[in-house]
Amino acid sequence: MKILFVIDAYFTHNNGTSISAQRFADELRKRGHEVRVLTACDEQKENIYSLPELTIPFFQGLIRKHGFQFAKWKRKTIREAVEWADIIHCFLPFVMEAKAKKVADQLGKPATAAFHVQPQNITSSLGTGKVDWVNNMLFRLFRNTTYNHYGHIHTPSQFMADEISSRGYTAKIHPISNGIQSDFKWTKRPKEPKFADKILIMMVGRLAGEKRQDLLINALQYSKYGDKIQLIFAGRGPKYKQYYKLGQKLKNPPIFTYLPKEDLINQLAQCDLYVHASDMESEAISCIEAFATGLVPVISNSNLSATKQFALDERSLFEAGDPQDLARAIDYWLDNPEEKHRMEKIYSESAAKYNINNSITQFEAMLQEAIADNKK
Repeated sequence: MKILFVIDAYFTHNNGTSISAQRFADELRKRGHEVRVLTACDEQKENIYSLPELTIPFFQGLIRKHGFQFAKWKRKTIREAVEWADIIHCFLPFVMEAKAKKVADQLGKPATAAFHVQPQNITSSLGTGKVDWVNNMLFRLFRNTTYNHYGHIHTPSQFMADEISSRGYTAKIHPISNGIQSDFKWTKRPKEPKFADKILIMMVGRLAGEKRQDLLINALQYSKYGDKIQLIFAGRGPKYKQYYKLGQKLKNPPIFTYLPKEDLINQLAQCDLYVHASDMESEAISCIEAFATGLVPVISNSNLSATKQFALDERSLFEAGDPQDLARAIDYWLDNPEEKHRMEKIYSESAAKYNINNSITQFEAMLQEAIADNKK
């Protein structure tokens, strides 16, 4: 197949949707498909249809801090890209993607969509992440302007499939994990000398309000191991200064870093626990990657997060937004090292079903079904 990915921001490395798009493109190419990308890019690159960046007055600084950018719509470039493709796949519910879908319809080309961005991801940046009527309005807007114009939608979890189905989204929904690469497997390494006497707890993700790194920082004051714990936050984002300042109250202030894949695996392999405190999540590949390498996860049971599906029992869950309950869950696993070691193996084995090869097979089937539907 000749597959066109349509996504505003493809090249960022601090955005789960962009990273998933990059990985899917690589894996599809390995299977013999041609994949090109229509995206914002300031230079000409192989397999890329380049669009200029669209700047949004007053909000551009915030958009950049989240590791995102919008693409301007240039009809000539969009038409050239869509004409080349057998099928287009739109990752986001924004204007550039809508323009590409319109051109696809005019040319009789099939198109599928992905639902990666929860409305709460957007509204949290504006301080209204838990205001139901605002989020409900965005769900309706996405449905009416974008998703109900497609026949097939990819969601990264059954949680998100159920969420949009219950809100009147009429397309056939395909819950397909974004998948993890085979590099993420059982891996244990000695701690670096500087960490030899520390308990290492890691959390990976954007430094954003809805991700709740602050909750983990605050939980340490309730943990019996608080003075021995070294937190490692891997990610960038608009809350860096706030979280850095908050962390200075700890005996061991958190380490904030950004890690490429090999370094991330090396760091995970030295850690004692992984925490995923996010209030809102459509899947959280970072959590799967962590327990695939052999870390027991401690996960928020938020009703707006799909990540709780990965907990194999209640011991890996804590009450959303409650730092004391998070400390309780952390202390349980640190109090029971033999049980933690036993469950590390079980968690690592449970990650096998999220291998990206399984995801690509399902994704191929969705695209083929959409092409067949378009011929009817």
